[in-house]
Amino acid sequence: MSKESKILLVEDEKHLAKGLSYNLEKEGYQVTVAEDGLAALDCLREDNFDMMILDLMLPKLGGMEVIKKVRETNIRFPVLMLTAKTTDEDRTLGLDAGADDYLAKPFHLPELLLRVKGILRRKDWYEEPVRKLEYYEFGNMWVNFNTGKAKGCEGEFYLTSKEVLVMNLLIANRGKVVSREELLEKVWGYSPNTETRTVDNFISRLRKYFEKKPQNPRYIVTVREKGYQFNEASTKN
Repeated sequence: MSKESKILLVEDEKHLAKGLSYNLEKEGYQVTVAEDGLAALDCLREDNFDMMILDLMLPKLGGMEVIKKVRETNIRFPVLMLTAKTTDEDRTLGLDAGADDYLAKPFHLPELLLRVKGILRRKDWYEEPVRKLEYYEFGNMWVNFNTGKAKGCEGEFYLTSKEVLVMNLLIANRGKVVSREELLEKVWGYSPNTETRTVDNFISRLRKYFEKKPQNPRYIVTVREKGYQFNEASTKN
């Protein structure tokens, strides 16, 4: 991860924006601040950033609308969402909209800095694999890794950025076991020893999309005590 990483901070609370900007710059990042959603989109059009820290509640254009606009053209751009809303439903909406991570206010500064570091580390990892594996077909289904568009058992739809990364890692290593620890580290930037059901929940979601019988999967299989394995020869990639 480069210490020159450029971060777009989208936050309308001026004191918070000033404090975050100061501490991020102390860590060696270049920070640009936008105070509303429309300004954020303008910044993204005018400059190249390595990630965005995005408040959910913004004037002119809300954070959820901003991230949806971003995902229309860039499925892989890293976004850390900040919000005063703390319910599981709010978290799910943010992640489903395409946020890479979610942090509820008030938060501890060291935690935010760790999240930023993890997101940027993931960015360095997944850029190259995505370029190599842009499209994959299996059965009568497919995944476009550039756009996030996919065709599953029930027709065409869009994967979230995290779902794209999980499918990318599994398919890039098709026929091989990918451990739960590797998924946690490379997709979420978590320590391999982290206790969480995040991976299991995402695997369950992907099976609902791509398996006719999710409880008896053909493609995304569990290898007991080792991890997960994608089983299908490519017909086009």
